[in-house]
Amino acid sequence: MFDGHGFGIGGVFMWLFWILLIVVVVWAVRAMSFAGRSGSDSDKSPLEILRKRFARGEIDEEEFERKRKLLEK
Repeated sequence: MFDGHGFGIGGVFMWLFWILLIVVVVWAVRAMSFAGRSGSDSDKSPLEILRKRFARGEIDEEEFERKRKLLEK
């Protein structure tokens, strides 16, 4: 009946399984790489980034003012 080469209904499902698995892995990797970019500050101005850092408490008022003056030159 079967010659052991994996052709038949079982073989078709095995190919579909592997193709689907590869598609899901590629999709997951791409989704993770795009997720990292969506939160980036690359589309914001340096002054906006500086204001956010000050608002989060990463820098104090003195450092904020010093850097703001440098950016506005």
